[in-house]
Formats: sequence, structure tokens, C-alpha cells
Amino acid sequence: MDWLDTLILGIVQGLTEYLPVSSSGHLEISRQILGQDLDGGVAMELDLMLHVATVLSTIVVLWHEFWPLVKSFFTFKRDNNFYYVCKILVSCIPVGIVGVLLEKQIEKFFEGNLVIVGICLLVTAALLCFAYFTRTREALLHPSGPQGRDITWRDAFIIGCGQAVAVLPGLSRSGTTIATGILLGDNREKVAQFSFLMVIIPILGKGLLDLKDMLFPDGGMAQQAAAEAVDPVALLVGFLASFVVGCLACKWMLSIVKKGKLVWFAVYCVLAGALCIGWSLTH
Repeated sequence: MDWLDTLILGIVQGLTEYLPVSSSGHLEISRQILGQDLDGGVAMELDLMLHVATVLSTIVVLWHEFWPLVKSFFTFKRDNNFYYVCKILVSCIPVGIVGVLLEKQIEKFFEGNLVIVGICLLVTAALLCFAYFTRTREALLHPSGPQGRDITWRDAFIIGCGQAVAVLPGLSRSGTTIATGILLGDNREKVAQFSFLMVIIPILGKGLLDLKDMLFPDGGMAQQAAAEAVDPVALLVGFLASFVVGCLACKWMLSIVKKGKLVWFAVYCVLAGALCIGWSLTH
């Protein structure tokens, strides 16, 4: 794998991590187009770098919101910021359970299966449309009315369940969690910010698990990693691309959600899903 491949994957990861079009699905599509067949330690190393880059971009873009949360939580202030972090932790429970118990099986079952990616993209499109026509459209037609409530403990857990389901490739994590919050009646802008902040802990947790597997691999993975080592320069290029594009995409997505225009991504997901299914059936 050369730097051009990692540059493309970094751009795809940075853009699609925030837009409601599924980063995992688009990474799988990109790998198929580029003809990459990465397994074991190599894929793990690359995915770790790209996902850490998007976590950093979230922290940079939302720094003014992120730092007060960190200070309140670790100093036990028991203020609104402290309880906000507690709600984020509650939202991470479902995806943590799925990640520990089912992640490897899910990755192995869906790896390279563009039909599943296509179907999940269509489900993402349906979810975005449903959220728009049941909640967002009404709010846009009546801007002087109530624009949604703050996220409750119950909402945090339900949104977390949406994040857990979105481990399926092609089912957008941001699209699923934001649409779930909107359907629950939460404020659009607040639920978008919550969606981006809540992913930090699962990604860092997964990163630590991947790092453990990289440092202490089994025999087969160790042999493969030695045979297919990724050029450090190529990894750096992918990391920087994912970080820079992620910063731009995060800001853009916050603006899009505030304006209530997520429904346009449903059109894209329908087209992308149909192309995935068509490609898989004809190749």
C-alpha cells in the first residue's frame, strides 16, 4: 500500500465519519475500488490511525465544548457538564457490549460484502427521511415554535443503542444517532454535538484494543504484519488527510444539521446503496 492509497482512504474516513453516509461502508467500497485486500495487523494499523485522526478532529472543532466537560468530570464538580459526560458514558454502554461480544464476528461476516453495505445504506436513507418528515420538517415550517428539548438520560441510552446498531457497515453512525435523537424530540444542534462527542470514547476504546492486538499479535497475524508492513510515510499521509478533512467535515455537518438538511443525504445513500448492490451482483 502506497501513500496515494492511504491519502484516498484518509479523505474518505475524514469526510464520511461525520456525514450521514457511513464511514465503514465507504471505506469498504474504497478498498474494493482500489483493489486492496488487507487483513489482520495491516488493516488494524491503518484503521487505528485513521480513526484516531478523526477523534482528534472532533476534539479540535469542539474544543470549547470539550474542555469544560473534561474539567468538570475529572474534578467532580457535579454541574451540568459533569452530568453531560455521565450521559455520554451511558450512551456508550450498548456499543461497548456489542464491541466486546460481537465485533470480531461482525467484521468477519460482513467483510467485503457490498450487498450488505448497499442494504444498510438504503436503511440509512430511510431513517434520515423518516426523521425529516416526522420532526425536522415541522420545526423548519414553524421556526418560532419549540426546537426540541435537551437530551435526557433515557434519550442518551436510546441514542447509544442506535450507535451500537450502526456497527454494521453501511449503516451511518452519525446519521443513525442524530436521526434517533431528532425522532425522540431532542434539539437538532444539541444532538449533533452529542453524537460527535459520544463517539470519542468508543473509538479510543477500540483503538486501545487494536493497539493491544498489534503489540501482542497471534502467530498468523504477526507473520502477516511482517510481510505486509505499511510504509510509515503512507500512514502519516493517511492520518493527516483524515484529520484535516475531518475538521472540515465536522464543521460542515454541524451547520447542515442546524439547517435541517440531512434529508439530502438520503438521496445520496439510495444511489450509493443501489450502486453497491448492482456492483456486487455483476462482479
